[in-house]
Amino acid sequence: MSVVRSETRGGVCTVTLCDDEHRNALGRQLVAEMVAAFDAAEADDDVRVIILTNEGRAFCAGANLSERSSSTDVPGALSDPMQLFGRFANSPKPYVGRIAGHCVAGGMGLAAAMDISVTIDDVKFGFTEVRIGVAPAMISVVCLPKLRTADARSTFLRGNRFDGTEAARIGLVNAAVPRDQLDAEIDAIIADLLAASPDALATAKQVLNDVPTMSTADAFAWTSQLSAQLFETSEAREGMTAFLERRPASWVLPLPDRANSKTST
Repeated sequence: MSVVRSETRGGVCTVTLCDDEHRNALGRQLVAEMVAAFDAAEADDDVRVIILTNEGRAFCAGANLSERSSSTDVPGALSDPMQLFGRFANSPKPYVGRIAGHCVAGGMGLAAAMDISVTIDDVKFGFTEVRIGVAPAMISVVCLPKLRTADARSTFLRGNRFDGTEAARIGLVNAAVPRDQLDAEIDAIIADLLAASPDALATAKQVLNDVPTMSTADAFAWTSQLSAQLFETSEAREGMTAFLERRPASWVLPLPDRANSKTST
C-alpha cells in the first residue's frame, strides 16, 4: 500500500504523506515514494507549484526508528541528502510546506527546506535527536541558515518541544496560523505563485541560492548582467505589456478548484 499520495490540479501538485501508522517517519518506502513524487512533479511542465503536506497526527516524526535500530542501512535518498533535503532550493519550481501535524527531528529538515512553510499554531516541533542519543546533523544544513545562533544552540542542545507559533518566531517556518485558517493561508501563497512568471520564479530561486555565496563586487557584477538579460526575455516583454494594458499576464493561472484534481500514488 502506498504511503505517499500525489494530486495535480490547475498547475499545483500536492504531495501528501499518509503513513499515519508510523507518523510519516522517514522510512525506506516513504522516502522512496516521496522522492518519486517530487521527480514526477518537477518533470511535469504543467506543474508550477509543489506542496508538501500530511494526513494524520504528524507531518513527519523524523527517522523511522524501528528500521534504523535494526539495520545500518540508510533509507534510499537519505544516503545522498541532496536527493531530498537539498533538492528544494535547487529546483526551479517553488515548494510550499503545509504543516498540518507534529514535526520533529528529520521532519524539521523538511519544514525548513521548503521555500515557504506554514504550520498550524499548536502542533509540536522539536530537534529531539539528542534525547535518543544522536544529533540533528544532516538537517542542520537546511535549518541553521534559518535560525539565529542563540535559537539554534538552545533548540539543538535541549531537544525540547515547542509549538508552531514558536517555530515561526525563530524563523524555522514562515507563519503559524489556527487550524481553520491553514488552507486560506496556503491558498493565498499559491495564488501569488501562480501570478508569477515561471522563468522569473526559477531565476529568483537561483538568485536566492547564489548571491549569498558571492563577494559584494561579484554579486553586483553578476546580478547587473542578469537583470539586463531578464528585461530582454519574452516573459518580461509580456509582463510589462500586461502591466501597461492593465490585464493579467498570459501565464497567470486561477486558484485551482479543490474538487478537480488528478491523483497518482
